[in-house]
Amino acid sequence: MTNSSSEAAASVKTTRSKALIPLDLLRGFLIGSAELVPGVSGGTIALVTGVYDQLIDSAAHVVKAAKTVITGPDRWNGARAELRRTDWFLVIPVLLGMATAVLSIAGVMEGFVTANPELAKGLFFGLVAASICVPLRMLPARSGQSLLLGILVFLAAAALAFWMTGLAGGSDVENPPLIAVFFVASIAICALVVPGVSGSFFLLAVGLYATTLRAVDERDLVYIAVFGLGAILGLALFVNILRYLLHNHRWWTLVAMAGLMLGSLRALWPWQSDAEAGGLLAPFDPIAAPIILAVIGAAIVVVLIVIESKFASKAAKDNLVEQ
Repeated sequence: MTNSSSEAAASVKTTRSKALIPLDLLRGFLIGSAELVPGVSGGTIALVTGVYDQLIDSAAHVVKAAKTVITGPDRWNGARAELRRTDWFLVIPVLLGMATAVLSIAGVMEGFVTANPELAKGLFFGLVAASICVPLRMLPARSGQSLLLGILVFLAAAALAFWMTGLAGGSDVENPPLIAVFFVASIAICALVVPGVSGSFFLLAVGLYATTLRAVDERDLVYIAVFGLGAILGLALFVNILRYLLHNHRWWTLVAMAGLMLGSLRALWPWQSDAEAGGLLAPFDPIAAPIILAVIGAAIVVVLIVIESKFASKAAKDNLVEQ
């Protein structure tokens, strides 16, 4: 291919990426909104909306660029090379959408979840339950012993998530030490990038969920800065591990993710005991509203899957035309 044709192809790709910015802003808003909800994973929404792999790869390039600046032999050139590999036309809109969601609805979300726990959990139960099919439909067909082992991994991951969600009984900590906030954030951010594992639910378990949302809603800049630094550290340490698993053990990783999503449904069962963390009860009033909202939540995921499938199909056709 000549230089002129290469530049033309690059121009087409850039234009197409820019055209998707409004959609990526919406994706970011949905991911950020999900991270505010105990039991719902932002990674799940990223997976459903079709940007999960791209975001993980881009985050890995940014992390590698930072490491190159600190330790690399050719620091600045190496860092620039990694940053050029980052899909900024995806990353920046998604981050802006996430920030908009967190800053605008943190207080509203806390109030909704606190005042209407059954309704909120019903909606989120439907969202996550329908989302389980997303990693499963990405799996290539397997049979025999490999399929049996995959089922065992799926069940083991589900059991692990089911057990972990039963631990969330932490009371709200009003004035936590900032060092604790730093390390809690470094762990909670890992849940952001793993479908089925909720960072907000981890914050709820250690008693920092309401405290963190209040800090965001009230613009407590010291708390937010410490939390952000901890999140950056956690992301830098974890994202390369996850990227390695997705690239080298993708089938098993997707199976485990689906299992984690199934097990996390325990946290979202609308009818739970107030006296026992994770204590599941038979349905009681209100019954109809949580069920209706669960159906609506599942329908939203189905619509997102259909939209993403159409975008993926169009992108595949465009790539064939370019080739």
